Amino acid sequence: MPQASESVRLSLRLLSTGRLIEREVDALMRARFNSTIARFDFLAALDRHGALTLGEVSQYLLVSNGNITQLRTRLSEEALIETEQDPDDRRIQRVRLTRQGESVFKQMAKAHAACVDALLRDLSQADKNALSRLLDAARASLRRKVTKGATA
Repeated sequence: MPQASESVRLSLRLLSTGRLIEREVDALMRARFNSTIARFDFLAALDRHGALTLGEVSQYLLVSNGNITQLRTRLSEEALIETEQDPDDRRIQRVRLTRQGESVFKQMAKAHAACVDALLRDLSQADKNALSRLLDAARASLRRKVTKGATA
């Protein structure tokens, strides 16, 4: 069973490392933009993919539709996103960045990148590349397992 305990230790390291980065980025978003990392992620999904349904945003961010609905309300109130009806199916609504949302997101993205660069500054470029390759392989493995329904 040593392999299982190594896997558990690895998963805990991944989680704690991710949480440390997330905590620092969230603190930055709160301090500089009076926002949160969740709101940044929502805007990033729209920046990356264009107009999306709330279900699509939920899938990209791996969060519940309820969380997305609350974020949508706040971001709409701040005029960072707007809702439009799908031209092919009027029953479908999509959200997209407004011009103001694009501008704010660009500022947030620049600050986000600088924060993460500072956090990972002690890693060499070779280490970053190797870590990226390993994480990509781990993610691909997880997706194959999840797709097959074998999460145990």
